[in-house]
Amino acid sequence: MHKPLSPASIHPPFAPYSPGLEVSSRSRLIFCSGQLGIAKDGSIPLDCASQTELCFSNIAAILAEGGMGLRDIVRINAYVTGREHLQPYMQVRNRLFGEPFPASTLMIVAGFARPEFVVEIEAIAASPG
Repeated sequence: MHKPLSPASIHPPFAPYSPGLEVSSRSRLIFCSGQLGIAKDGSIPLDCASQTELCFSNIAAILAEGGMGLRDIVRINAYVTGREHLQPYMQVRNRLFGEPFPASTLMIVAGFARPEFVVEIEAIAASPG
């Protein structure tokens, strides 16, 4: 099990994520490249929440191929193209993850390779080796 690290000497997180997460040194790791909200058939939903669902679904498929799942994610880096996408992204993330929450960063960026994408998510997962 991963150990959340949340020192009382720092301001608590603004959302459900861990400021730090300790992972045993004998863990297997999977590093997921940034995933966009695109379905296998190439369709891209217009809204951030639906794109976020697809990003995490794609990450789940990558992890499943390695024998892991979303519950094994220890680190999330997410990028959205505007402040209006923060809440839809966080609502999906908060629904998918429980304690111990992954360490997480969410940034606003100017854009992605194609303008229809509004969110991209990369993740690191760890499970006992």
